[in-house]
Amino acid sequence: MFSTDDSMKVFAGSSNPDLAKKVCTYLKIPLGNAEISVFPDGEKHIRVEDDVRGTDCFVLQSTCRPVDEHLVELLIYLDCLRRASARRITAVIPYFGYARQDRKDEGRVPITAKLVANLIATAGADRVLAIDLHAHQLQGFFDIPVDHLTGELVLSKYFKEKSIGNLTVVSPDVGNIKTASKYTSHLGGDLAIIHKRRMSGSEIKAYEIIGKVKGRNVLMCDDIIATAGTVCGAAELVKERGAEKIYVGATHGVFAAQALEKLKKAPIDEVVVTDTIPLTEETQKTGLIKVLSVADMLGEAIRRIHKNESVSEMFKESDNKM
Repeated sequence: MFSTDDSMKVFAGSSNPDLAKKVCTYLKIPLGNAEISVFPDGEKHIRVEDDVRGTDCFVLQSTCRPVDEHLVELLIYLDCLRRASARRITAVIPYFGYARQDRKDEGRVPITAKLVANLIATAGADRVLAIDLHAHQLQGFFDIPVDHLTGELVLSKYFKEKSIGNLTVVSPDVGNIKTASKYTSHLGGDLAIIHKRRMSGSEIKAYEIIGKVKGRNVLMCDDIIATAGTVCGAAELVKERGAEKIYVGATHGVFAAQALEKLKKAPIDEVVVTDTIPLTEETQKTGLIKVLSVADMLGEAIRRIHKNESVSEMFKESDNKM
């Protein structure tokens, strides 16, 4: 951590102001002053009240629900800072909406993740700091530098402190094998993989397990819980095959549609997410979800970017501490 630096400013969008405040606490700097207002016709208006000329500026905004509103607000913020002569502008996007629309999987559909990446760069961002973009290749969608963090740094530490014995780390689908392998290397235990088939956008059919889960405690970690179809289907399958306690970890807790209802019914002992997306009041009341903060990780990454130090070294240092 370092003392107040007048050459750096951190601003908060309306999607996740509490996380921005925690980041500023880590950095020991005040949160940047800006007024976000709405015209009677619904248009957003942003006025930055601090002098940012020649300043290294960071705008923290998750593009979570309402996705389009928060995205447009981010774009306006970036344009505002660019026109105010900020020296460098970094879009800090803990959760990047539209990340899953990253390819043409059928005819006559857009690649919206690339569109949004273009919009962010055009609006004035000089670089992007994001957490778990769903697919690492999304970094290539941006024509500006991207620093890509992972919630694994926070989740692994939490589950290691729990000292879960007789552990099997289960990949809920084939595409998540690499992530599951990393958790296995950090936490020990065995590795198992679930073969699944997606029936529709909200329905997942789990099939077979490759690996041993009978009599084992199971940990399933993914980048996102959206409809919870994948994780609940996987939990039911491993429970049928004799698993003991079942833990679930995810970086982004979207909890769309009937996700909470599914999680309540699933044989899951604990669900852990980070605060890249703030939980709704309804979600908080369920008592189902434990939230870990990524504020210190983001704060350290921002410090390193500002000081022109390596961000990737954070991962090596974390591995050495595990």
